[in-house]
Amino acid sequence: MESTASLVIVEWTDPGGGFDPPRYVAPLHIHNEDDEAWYVLDGELCVRVDRDDVVVPAGEMVIVPRGTPHTYWNSQAGPTRYLLVMTVRIERLIAALHALDEPDERVVAATFREHGSEYLGWP
Repeated sequence: MESTASLVIVEWTDPGGGFDPPRYVAPLHIHNEDDEAWYVLDGELCVRVDRDDVVVPAGEMVIVPRGTPHTYWNSQAGPTRYLLVMTVRIERLIAALHALDEPDERVVAATFREHGSEYLGWP
């Protein structure tokens, strides 16, 4: 049976980074038509939502509405395990970005546009 679901939930682990300077998991970007959310299972994430940095400890979540600039990072030195809740379009964007051989700025920006998003660069 083929799935018609429009949401995807993926569990990821980030090995750790901290605040000074942050080791961003993703560049600053906007999804024009898709919301995105993170639920932290262990550890802590920091999610930049527009101009605000939101610390998300284990057991909590943050939702970024479509049209909002955002990025995120593991805000502690140790690992963080989290669920990323996204649309199928965002899942396809992430897969396309990970498949890039040489992700220069122009190619990355074009990949974001192809998936209804905007690349704003690394903070």
